[in-house]
Amino acid sequence: MIQGNNRGKIKQPPAKEVIKYIINPSISDAEAERSFQNYVECNKAHVLMLEKQGIIKKEVAKKILEVAEEMTAMGSKPSFALRPELEEMYFNLENYLISKVGIEVGGQQHTARSRNDLYATVVRMDVRKFYLEVCELYNEMRKTIQQVARNNTDAVMAGYTHLQPSEPITFAQYCAAILYGMDRDYQRIQNAWEQLNLCPLGGGSMGSTTWKIDRQFTSELLGFNAPLGNSIDAVGSRDYILEILSAFGIAASTFTRLCQDLYVWATPDYGYVEVADEVAVCSSIMPQKKNPWTLEHIKGKSANIEGLCVGAWAVMKNTPYTHNNESSGEGPTFLWNAFDEMKACIELLNITFRGIKLNKELMVETASNNFCTMAELANTLVRADHISFRTAHDIVAHVVDFMLTHGKKASEIDVDVIAPIAKQLFNIETKVTNEEIQLGLDPVKNANSKDSLGGSAPEEVLRQLDELMARLEENISVVTQRRAQLEGAKQKTEVKIQALLA
Repeated sequence: MIQGNNRGKIKQPPAKEVIKYIINPSISDAEAERSFQNYVECNKAHVLMLEKQGIIKKEVAKKILEVAEEMTAMGSKPSFALRPELEEMYFNLENYLISKVGIEVGGQQHTARSRNDLYATVVRMDVRKFYLEVCELYNEMRKTIQQVARNNTDAVMAGYTHLQPSEPITFAQYCAAILYGMDRDYQRIQNAWEQLNLCPLGGGSMGSTTWKIDRQFTSELLGFNAPLGNSIDAVGSRDYILEILSAFGIAASTFTRLCQDLYVWATPDYGYVEVADEVAVCSSIMPQKKNPWTLEHIKGKSANIEGLCVGAWAVMKNTPYTHNNESSGEGPTFLWNAFDEMKACIELLNITFRGIKLNKELMVETASNNFCTMAELANTLVRADHISFRTAHDIVAHVVDFMLTHGKKASEIDVDVIAPIAKQLFNIETKVTNEEIQLGLDPVKNANSKDSLGGSAPEEVLRQLDELMARLEENISVVTQRRAQLEGAKQKTEVKIQALLA
């Protein structure tokens, strides 16, 4: 039977449509897996605080906490049925408590508290779990890309702008570029913790309470950095959801750009990279196909993340700045979906990079003949003839036009091509030699000689990767510290409970 009346003056039970679309999702298996133990943890911290402050008696707190410990032992889901007539998760837990100790004892658990501040706290605790999982997966993925980069500092290829051959780079330098972007993306995700890990408990329905509670105490027991400083803000703010979703959306944009490059380079027309069989799929009709399956899905899922971010903004805009079910109830649903999509993107990208193969010979051959070394050829003329770069640029542009017009490759450029053009355009008697020209045209020497900050020379790329690894190790350390903070708070709570029960 229902222990106590949780519907107040409302006489009729919820409509079947309300049960179907609002109540049942809030007590589903997925919701129980996510929230059950966090409700229990909140109850423990709150009851310990009430007893410490003399608001409830020690004997009452002991009886309540004994049932809370029993619930903890149940694991991720309660062993008792979650009943829709009780409306939601908390009332089901409270009903179970009251069935064990009676309403005069169990009914004291909710003193100096509302569902509003309780739910706001539980959601933040739920988010912390998924947030830290994403952080760990993200860092593991970055490690994988790091290793691929370190293994391929010798993989010289043409870089591209506007999808046209630009200048020689290495695949390792490209990976380092992605890792710098991911480093910034991760900093945005990491920084969101500071706004997430604030405790609403004690805010009440929105107007605080006349009971002399200790919000700092409950905040510490639940592993939060601090209580939120205003009771209305405590129950009304969900900006951390928008911050995390925005950070995810920006990170997803980096995913899509990386996957688009790999997607193009995996085509037979380029042939620079090949994904492993485990992440590819064949056609049902065309047996020659090896479609880079994961790359397409990562791009699609990244779009979903960005859409979820926009959806959350739309739900939360123009809502009253207090507790309401638009921002507090519907708002977090976007984040649960985004966590799933983000984890999928990260894990799929990780496994894709682990098995990626490079066709280094084809990369170099293509770079030797697609005119990506022309900027260095212009630099060669500047050095040989002591002319301005703009003059050299004009000469080389006409050289390229001549070679393309006559169906010749970049590697076939020599003094006999350059000299008449330099003479015709600027009356320059070039002093450049064929040996100097071939050095300028060599994509490997070109890429390996760029040792200025950020360049493609192997030793410079390794410096970049070392810098990025140091930052990554710092990020991993922060996640470890945050997990330790939550675990330490949980242990502290259990010590206090056992001391009280003893």
